[in-house]
Amino acid sequence: MSVYGPVVKIHPVVLASIGDSYERRNEGASRVIGTLLGTIDKHSVEVTNCFSVPHNESEDEVAVDMEFAKNMYELHKRVSPSEVIIGWYATGFDITEHSVLIHEYYSREATNPIHLTVDTALQSGKMNIRAYVSAQMGVPGKTVGVMFTPLSVRYVYYDTERIGVDLLQRTRVTPSRTKGLTSDLSQVASSASRVQDMLATVLSYIEDVLSGKVTADNSVGRFLMDLVNKVPTISAEDFETMLNSNINDLLMVTYLSNLTQAQIALNEKLRLRPTHYTAIHIYHC
Repeated sequence: MSVYGPVVKIHPVVLASIGDSYERRNEGASRVIGTLLGTIDKHSVEVTNCFSVPHNESEDEVAVDMEFAKNMYELHKRVSPSEVIIGWYATGFDITEHSVLIHEYYSREATNPIHLTVDTALQSGKMNIRAYVSAQMGVPGKTVGVMFTPLSVRYVYYDTERIGVDLLQRTRVTPSRTKGLTSDLSQVASSASRVQDMLATVLSYIEDVLSGKVTADNSVGRFLMDLVNKVPTISAEDFETMLNSNINDLLMVTYLSNLTQAQIALNEKLRLRPTHYTAIHIYHC
């Protein structure tokens, strides 16, 4: 639980990148570290990207390739100018003495950076993910120490990331731990089924409230009212006509794309086919 400070929102691609860097770590390395990129607002810090930074550490000292970190950040800025340095991550369960030294460097690169720890070794039986912010402690004129205060962590995702997360979830129930991508039509059918289930849940809740089985919740009622207001008013016949028109357009685009693909494949085969010339003799009488 957080004592104070913003909420840290983490995207799945960040966790996947951290896990991949841990699996690819150098031989003998106990952990990996890296830079966190994202955006900051008044109430939250959203971590949308990251990259690992080479480092070496022993019991007495730690060495971080600062030049590599700066070059990587400059390259990331060309692709995503809106993403800024918001902190750093380290694999492991605890905060070490070297973490304080590394955090001092990132304090020069970002204002009040966050420190993210990811237990990739599953020391507690699961991948614990914790976020911290540093605060100085001590008395005036004396040695000043650093205290790491925990922050609340939430997991968020874009719609495109949701597809990958759902695919990874389905691999848990397969014996081979692998799962292929589904077709577009199957995804549409699955999405429609989920929407139908959610509508059934909403209708069941409304019926229970009207019958007095469940106490009405004003916040839920406001969400449902907003949901109803966002649905455009359209008759069933007009909706069916619009849907059929969109389906026909989609089928036409699919047909044209398949036809173009077949034409390209046929053209390549004709180009690769050797040309044989037949001699024709013309006799003049």
